Amino acid sequence: MADGEGYRNPTEVQMSQLVLPCHTNQRGELSVGQLLKWIDTTACLSAERHAGCPCVTASMDDIYFEHTISVGQVVNIKAKVNRAFNSSMEVGIQVASEDLCSEKQWNVCKALATFVARREITKVKLKQITPRTEEEKMEHSVAAERRRMRLVYADTIKDLLANCAIQDDLESRDCSRMVPAEKTCVESVELVLPPHANHQGNTFGGQIMAWMENVATIAASMEVGVCVEAYRQEAETHRRHINSAFMTFVVLDADDQPQLLPWIRPQPGDGERRYREASARKKIRLDRKYIVSCKQTEVPLSVPWDPSNQVYLSYNNVSSLKMLVAKDNWVLSSEISQVRLYTLEDDKFLSFHMEMVVHVDAAQAFLLLSDLRQRPEWDKHYRSVELVQQVDEDDAIYHVTSPALGGHTKPQDFVILASRRKPCDNGDPYVIALRSVTLPTHRETPEYRRGETLCSGFCLWREGDQLTKRCWVRVSLTELVSASGFHSWGLESRSKCRRSDGWNGKLAGGHLSTLKAIPVAKINSRFGYHQDT
Repeated sequence: MADGEGYRNPTEVQMSQLVLPCHTNQRGELSVGQLLKWIDTTACLSAERHAGCPCVTASMDDIYFEHTISVGQVVNIKAKVNRAFNSSMEVGIQVASEDLCSEKQWNVCKALATFVARREITKVKLKQITPRTEEEKMEHSVAAERRRMRLVYADTIKDLLANCAIQDDLESRDCSRMVPAEKTCVESVELVLPPHANHQGNTFGGQIMAWMENVATIAASMEVGVCVEAYRQEAETHRRHINSAFMTFVVLDADDQPQLLPWIRPQPGDGERRYREASARKKIRLDRKYIVSCKQTEVPLSVPWDPSNQVYLSYNNVSSLKMLVAKDNWVLSSEISQVRLYTLEDDKFLSFHMEMVVHVDAAQAFLLLSDLRQRPEWDKHYRSVELVQQVDEDDAIYHVTSPALGGHTKPQDFVILASRRKPCDNGDPYVIALRSVTLPTHRETPEYRRGETLCSGFCLWREGDQLTKRCWVRVSLTELVSASGFHSWGLESRSKCRRSDGWNGKLAGGHLSTLKAIPVAKINSRFGYHQDT
């Protein structure tokens, strides 16, 4: 709707830089440190354009560099604010390179940075971002979930350090080829000069990251931890911690192939702690790259559950539902008595989105729908629900059984991760996201047909005055299913779909009946409608 030509995000900033020999490393390629400086500068300008006041870099999420950049090529950087919170905001950055002679272009990396607005006199309260395009709506919706994930990162590391697999990793190493950790230590002292300052007169995050990358490159092991401290020259004994970073390097041989490195022998005490923390971070990176970074269609329906990936599975669960709801190309298929059914065909999936307005308080509906143990009381498709694990306050794993449907003799069962989220700001929905996981304690058994759901759940918006106890609620039910299995919902395909007499095992049965919890109307599995008295 706002994707038309002429629209440009008001916070968007674009920068193009020609790579010169002074920007390169010893391999003749653009150094990562120089690229980080350009990224930070562009993102800072975008943040300040929205805030209207000076901003500082608070953090930078993981960055995966997909392509190197050579001398003579052009780097194109685009940054825009995804979402503003109180005084902080998330800025999304896209980096691409192009060869002006061959006209070829490459995606280099994507980055997410958090900036904080600062005023010396008054406290900053940022104005909210109003997303207009489909992409902006998706990023705005998921930004709150990413912020939540950043805030629990330290706790995730602590939980992993308590894992025996991480602790035993050190004892299992082959000691025949080890390098003492103290031999990889590199220390650099930099005098802050005017060229190192930004327009605010301070050393900015990009310059610090460039110094960090230079020191880490000299250390040249797999994961390099870098700590930055600052002090004044006037005999100041106390050093201020500026920031820390962990950089992962791949050492290449003469043929540009990854080279095998010797193990590191950590120093006793803090060295062993840092070694185990590095193993935990590696586990987190692999889980995050597998669960968060890959496309939705590349994620298996049921992902193994373990404590090390619970944060990212929960993130993927909620963000998948939010991104699906935010899409602009939903098609209204039918409307019966103010109950609307939308469909969306995307790749090999068909999504359903049902929307209705009811007289139930949003918070009350949220509590009712988020506890699956109450479902058998009002949903005939839920025969029994067992709470397998209460992961935390907002996430739980359930084992659900449903009766046999569509001519099948066996009932179905599901192992479902339910993630719920309250609104982060005014206008945000209550979210209840469901997806299948696998547990070693609940394997598939002969008496049940194991069903799976990739993305399903509810989004609840307030429609009326939020100060009243009785307000309008818009309920959106979104299901992502295989395109061949929705005839059991009483629908016929308009494209590449085959008839099916029963559930295809890819979707929790009877989710269309879940809205019978709302005391205004009932909707059965074939969209028959009658007034509830």
